[in-house]
Amino acid sequence: MPAFDVSLLPPEPDLSFELVLWQAGFKGVAGIDEAGRGALAGPVAAAAVILPEKVEVIGLLKGVRDSKQMTPKKRASAREWIIQYAASWGVGFATAEEIDQLGIVPATQLAAWRAVGQLPAYPDHLLIDYLFLPDISVPQTALIKGDCRSLSIAAASILAKTSRDALMCELDLTSPGYGFAAHKGYGTLAHREALHRLGPSQEHRRSFTLL
Repeated sequence: MPAFDVSLLPPEPDLSFELVLWQAGFKGVAGIDEAGRGALAGPVAAAAVILPEKVEVIGLLKGVRDSKQMTPKKRASAREWIIQYAASWGVGFATAEEIDQLGIVPATQLAAWRAVGQLPAYPDHLLIDYLFLPDISVPQTALIKGDCRSLSIAAASILAKTSRDALMCELDLTSPGYGFAAHKGYGTLAHREALHRLGPSQEHRRSFTLL
């Protein structure tokens, strides 16, 4: 992809891309983003969000932005707004085993494909954060820093992140000792120390460098 000048980023995600597509006749514009791509354990998650075709949704989702820029408390509140005001949404996962079998990029694409499959109606255009989905035959626009530029993608980033975080808290109960609820599978010092003591669990990605 071409380089992107970060000085051109808007103060917060907006509907610039969605408006152009709506005006061109695309009614089901789905924003897609992932979470957990760089973790050592757990699945990679993706979410797809279709916003209602109205400018007023910017006010309804005020504060929605790249999930990495938000605290857990703000992400939780934003998740409720998105679920309430989105026209439709879906979340998909690809497991650690699938990541090992396929590689992280194809597994991320698989999670996104599954997220799209959760939508009640198939979208007619995809806005994706720095990714293409070759197995989905609808027009796609891949955006560098899409979660900072498109409100649909930002909303998807929050649903992907909060859904994966909740799942990692569940895995903390079934695979205790690693601290999944705290670090969500990322390679923190505490996680690496637990790996050194306990060895990898079935939730760890064996194809990643774990220690």
